[in-house]
Amino acid sequence: MLSRRLFLAGSTLAAAAFSLASATRAAMPARKFAVTHTDDEWRKLLTAEQYNILREEGTEYPGTSVLLNEHRKGVFGCVGCDQDLFASNTKFESGTGWPSFWAPIENAVGTFRDTSVGMVRDAVFCSRCGGHLGHVFDDGPKPTGLRYCMNGIAMKFRPVSA
Repeated sequence: MLSRRLFLAGSTLAAAAFSLASATRAAMPARKFAVTHTDDEWRKLLTAEQYNILREEGTEYPGTSVLLNEHRKGVFGCVGCDQDLFASNTKFESGTGWPSFWAPIENAVGTFRDTSVGMVRDAVFCSRCGGHLGHVFDDGPKPTGLRYCMNGIAMKFRPVSA
C-alpha cells in the first residue's frame, strides 16, 4: 500500500513534471503525419486535458486514468486520430500509476529523445497524428524488457469480443 507521504511526494513530482512539460515543449523532430489539424482545430476536437497531453506534451497525475484498471480484451487507441496503439494482451501492472504496456502495435508509435525536464528519456508519439502519448523505459517485463508508460487521457479503449 502506498503511504500518504510517498503519494504526496509522487503527486508533487507529477505536478512539477506537468508544469515543466507544458512550459518546455520537448523538441520533437519535424515530421509529416497522415492526420494534421491547425492548433485551433485540435483545440475544438480535444478536451483541454487531452490537448495538454497530446499537443503540449503534458502529463496526467498518476493514478487518475480510468484506463489504469481497464482489464478487458481490446485495443487502446489514440484519442486524437483513432489509430490503434496497444493490444490489451501487452498491458501490465507497472505500479507507476499510468497504464503500461510492454509493446505497441507494429508501426503505431514513434519515439524521440526527450530532455525537456532535466533528464534523458524517450518520448512516445502516435505515428499517425504525432500526438504525445507518454514515455518508454527499459525496465519492463519480458519479452521486450520495455515499459511504455502512457497517459490514459491520450488514449481510448475499444473492447473486442472473444
